[in-house]
Amino acid sequence: MSRISKVRNNNQAPGLQGAYFKLTLLQKIMLAFGVLIAIFTTLPVMVVLLIGLLPTFTIMVTDRKNTNKLIIVGCFNLAGVFIYLFHVINNFTVRDAFFILSDIFNLIIMLGSAGLGLIVYLEVPNLFIYISRIAAEKRLKTIDASLQKLAEDWGEGIYGNTK
Repeated sequence: MSRISKVRNNNQAPGLQGAYFKLTLLQKIMLAFGVLIAIFTTLPVMVVLLIGLLPTFTIMVTDRKNTNKLIIVGCFNLAGVFIYLFHVINNFTVRDAFFILSDIFNLIIMLGSAGLGLIVYLEVPNLFIYISRIAAEKRLKTIDASLQKLAEDWGEGIYGNTK
C-alpha cells in the first residue's frame, strides 16, 4: 500500500499521525485548575470580554460552518471591546469593569461594532455586484460605440442584421 492510501485510510496528514492524544484525568484536572486561576487572576478583563463578545459567541454557537461571518463580525466586535479593555487594564478592579458595563453607551459601542461587522458581511457582496454591473455596462457602451464607428466606416452589414 502506498503512503497516500495509508494517509487516506487514517484520515490524517502524514506529519500528524501521532499528534492527537487523549488527556489523562490528572491532565484534565490540571488544565481546569489552570483555566480557573487564569480567570480569577484576570477577572475584570474576563468580565468585559464575556459581556462584550456576546455577539461573537452567539455566532460561534449558532453558525459554526460560516467562518467568514465569524471572522468579520468577531474582528469588528473585538475592535469595539478593545477600547474598553485598555481602560480595564489601566484600572484593574472588578468595580471598574462593572462600571464600564453598566454604561449603556459603552455597551452600544461594544455590541454595535458587531452589528457593523454583520452589516459589512451582508452588504459587501451586494456592493461588489453593483460595481461589477456598472463596469460591465461601461464596457458594453464602449463596445457599442466602437461597433457604431465600424458601421459608419464599413456600412450597416457589419452588424450581421442585414434588412
